[in-house]
Amino acid sequence: MTTTDQQPEAARQEMQVDIICTGFGPATGGFLTTLSRAMTKEDGTPAFESKVMPGMLPQVICYERADDIGFGVSGVVTKAKSIRESFPDFDPAAIPMTHEVTEEKVVYLLDPVGASRRSWLVKVADNAIKLFKWILPYRHQAMELPWMPPFLQKHKGIITSIGQFNQWVGNQLMMSGAVQIWPGTPVAKPLIEDNKVTGVQLADQGTDKQGNPEAGYTPGMDIKAALTVVGDGPVGVVGRDLDLHFGLPEGNHIRDWAVGMKMVVDLPAGCELKPGTVIHTLGYPEPEIFGFMYVYPDGVASLGIFVPSWFDNPMRSTYRYMQHWIQHPYLWRHLEGGTLRSWGAKSLQESGRRGEPFLVGDGYARIGEGSGTTNVLTNSGVDEAWESGVQLADAVIELLEKDKPFTKENLDETYVKRRRASWLDSESRIAQHARDGFQKGFITGMFTTALVGMTKGKLFIPFKAKRPHDRIPTPEEYYKGRISAEEIDQIRKECRSKGLTLHDRLMEKAGWPEIKNDGQLLMSHQDILLMGGKVQATGNYADHVTFVDPRSCAQCQTLICTEICSGQAIAPNPEGLGVVFDREKCVYCGACIWSCSEANKDNPEYSNVSFRAGAGGLHSAEN
Repeated sequence: MTTTDQQPEAARQEMQVDIICTGFGPATGGFLTTLSRAMTKEDGTPAFESKVMPGMLPQVICYERADDIGFGVSGVVTKAKSIRESFPDFDPAAIPMTHEVTEEKVVYLLDPVGASRRSWLVKVADNAIKLFKWILPYRHQAMELPWMPPFLQKHKGIITSIGQFNQWVGNQLMMSGAVQIWPGTPVAKPLIEDNKVTGVQLADQGTDKQGNPEAGYTPGMDIKAALTVVGDGPVGVVGRDLDLHFGLPEGNHIRDWAVGMKMVVDLPAGCELKPGTVIHTLGYPEPEIFGFMYVYPDGVASLGIFVPSWFDNPMRSTYRYMQHWIQHPYLWRHLEGGTLRSWGAKSLQESGRRGEPFLVGDGYARIGEGSGTTNVLTNSGVDEAWESGVQLADAVIELLEKDKPFTKENLDETYVKRRRASWLDSESRIAQHARDGFQKGFITGMFTTALVGMTKGKLFIPFKAKRPHDRIPTPEEYYKGRISAEEIDQIRKECRSKGLTLHDRLMEKAGWPEIKNDGQLLMSHQDILLMGGKVQATGNYADHVTFVDPRSCAQCQTLICTEICSGQAIAPNPEGLGVVFDREKCVYCGACIWSCSEANKDNPEYSNVSFRAGAGGLHSAEN
């Protein structure tokens, strides 16, 4: 599978730098913060000399796809151990929407509408809670767990907005003058020569949506460097191309994913929640869907849900499920009367340590979420990503001091050795089997997570992860006994003729209540795209979402890519079979690449959706 087709006959300009970074997130922030501080001596003279511009500081450039470094989408709760080590005088008040954690709760939500698909074991647990509600902390159709597992606690940590945090870090870096950060500059692919990464190629500009040259066509420049630092996240083109070229270590996989969707809201006047409050939820709207709420200063909160790949439902409508989640009585009493400020979504790589790729090779090193840093036991990844960047920076500084090249051998001895000896690695080893049980259902998943957490990874029950397209049932299979196959077929035909997705019709047919919009917190999917965060699809680039084999889309009966698409950018083709893509709505969450029921015809480990380089996306620094 090729993810970044460019114009091979084009004459491309070339630029030489010392170090290239792809993607600006916490991992790259940790790398550049640590590296930039070591670039000059106390007297202001260069500590190292550029190989491409003698007499100057090493030329370090970071290319970020989004139009601003503050457009990362995520609400965050983190222990911030590594971040505080990088900033000994760290003051949460210096960053908007940031506060120390003051209170944490884990809340089990019962089903107040009766439409959730709950196994008999979950129903037994629900009934037991209701039966003993007089002695349990049960209220508002929910139970606050009286005890929070130590591995989930973020005591003395911080809550923040990743967009605001990235902006704060990036501003300091650009003021240092030691590094350059170029937003709005998508990277098309890595440059690989004889298994050595020699740099990256920027995306072509001045093309139509198919990538064909138009007026003003400018071939993407080849940027050559001794070291390419890959920190472009789980859906980044460079990281995924390296996975395709080099493969993954034996036994590793990137099959487990989730889409996280969130809102930032102004809480209603009189809301009793205090800044620093962290609420984790489970159990509703479906048992497999987890939720979060972080309360910032000034009556602002982030809240949202995670819909995972092991949620065996072809109707993975994250937005619809989030609307039901916020209306749960336990949450709605705090949210009713609130107002939307912004909205966003992103994919998360949920394989954790099991998804770790080859960390280094000749000319490249990988950091952050795309390198397997996410801790799937503690549900944390920002501090871990930051730490991986710090470790690589320390390794690069060591090699610069010794004037050694960035070979696989040297990077293994410096970066990988540091990582293997650190808390990042030891904690990821403990966590690596924490999510295995969810392959067999919610109850099994909760049991195995607890088992791994309480025994620090010594005991676990291994379950093999299925590829997403091997586990997605058809609507007929999923709704068997609730909606007849004939009814589903009729609804499918009606929706396809109108270019609509199935989830609203089928969910309501299955008993989910209609969403009654209030225009300020509950609103249509289309309205939230307009009101909750500006979506800008930069012109002159090829479409970044394409379909490898359109015939597979034409025969697909599930079209799950249309159901989970965060921005409704993928829709059934009203003119026939298959789907159509509208990049004017795409928020670049990446959920489509792992929510596809059709395997890639050339590499069945991947899906029929190709996600290429592209600029634009969601514009909201609050996220």
